[in-house]
Amino acid sequence: MDVNSAKHTVVLRQPRPEDGAALHALIAACPPLDENSMYCNLLQCTHFAATTVVAERDGELVGAISGYLPPASPDTLFIWQVAVSAQARGEGLARRMLNHIVERESCAGVRFMETTVTDDNAASWALFESFAHHWHAPLQRSVMFERSAHFGDSHDTEFLARIGPLQRPATGWSDSARTDEKTRKTA
Repeated sequence: MDVNSAKHTVVLRQPRPEDGAALHALIAACPPLDENSMYCNLLQCTHFAATTVVAERDGELVGAISGYLPPASPDTLFIWQVAVSAQARGEGLARRMLNHIVERESCAGVRFMETTVTDDNAASWALFESFAHHWHAPLQRSVMFERSAHFGDSHDTEFLARIGPLQRPATGWSDSARTDEKTRKTA
């Protein structure tokens, strides 16, 4: 492999507490994502690290996806936010990050993925439709949080995208997810 290509490789990994400020900055640089408090981002990097992924290139966070397993639905991975920096867009990074999380040992029992998306967010709909196609799973769409009833007319309606059941590949985890799990266990 060419030295220049290796230098610019994106590494997918679980976040660490030290990533909280960088995650906060990344989300702020990706409008129209809702900015959370930095404390919330620190919780994503600690309490939710097993279901969150960061993408790092040359020591800088260029992507992140936060998710969690709802206590009442441990077979469902809920994707909270997807952020990809401007310099990393168009590389298929978001779908790679989604696959990376789902293929982790911590998500071995996951059969469904859920997220919410506004009607006009074509990029997010394309991402989740592509993910559903890749995992040979249907995508169902329904209203989760309605503009007037839930947001007091201050935010567009959020539609629930439910994907599943996921058809796991017979070969198991990807190399990147296995490497991430081994690194975490030996660290």
